[in-house]
Amino acid sequence: MERFLFRLSVSPHGERFVLKGALMLATWEISLTRPTSDIDLLGNVANDVDRIVTIVKEVCRQEVEPDGLEFNTDTVMGARIAEEAEYEGVRVRFRGNLGTARVSMQIDVGFGDAVVPAPVMVVYPTLLDLPAPRVRAYTRESVIAEKFHTMVRRGILNSRMRDFFDVWSLSRRFDFDGGVLAAAIRETFARRGQDFVLRPAALTDEFAADLSKAAQWRGFLRKNLLWEAPSELKEVIQALSDFLGPVAEALHEGREFRSRWRAPGPWSEE
Repeated sequence: MERFLFRLSVSPHGERFVLKGALMLATWEISLTRPTSDIDLLGNVANDVDRIVTIVKEVCRQEVEPDGLEFNTDTVMGARIAEEAEYEGVRVRFRGNLGTARVSMQIDVGFGDAVVPAPVMVVYPTLLDLPAPRVRAYTRESVIAEKFHTMVRRGILNSRMRDFFDVWSLSRRFDFDGGVLAAAIRETFARRGQDFVLRPAALTDEFAADLSKAAQWRGFLRKNLLWEAPSELKEVIQALSDFLGPVAEALHEGREFRSRWRAPGPWSEE
């Protein structure tokens, strides 16, 4: 996947896409052991399947320093997706060859979301001694905003334990300006038509005490070898409530949030 990102970064299309998802988290050294089989991008191009397929083919053909990987443009296929009504986008699948090994690729392109603050340039970490991709990427605030939106939208039925882990990890590692984080959440919720909730179900004691959720959490940690996180879900929910709760309260009440988060917390007044 990193070699496709490199081709994208040096192609004429590099400025039209913003990296997001699990690969984005890897640039912050989060979830490095968690497997992912696709590339998630935000597209600043027409939301059109044929157009995205054409761009992917052109990126696959981009001339680069030999890295042993060849993408087969004849296998590039695109289709429209609607990820559980969160956003509409385009999914592209294709294959490549690394020596005698076949490589399967999947790219999901979303449209219309806001990135607050503006996207930043990052150097994507590489496993091989080859030039690293320099790509436009999501900010931490927008990653948290989208994951918090998912928590609110799914409510008590939420089973996406990776979102809880990712936001918990970000809050433990990085400082945040409360005003910037609130702006990112406000813009994301507005773009997705979601009202603010004072006390999201996924951050309540009821959710934390649910035995099936607790089992899902432990299974997620075990499957992905994420031993640094608390084994008890209720501890994570409390940490997320401390981190997101004050921001949600301010947004719900329509007031500014000016506090500052110094990892691992709590919020403090400047």
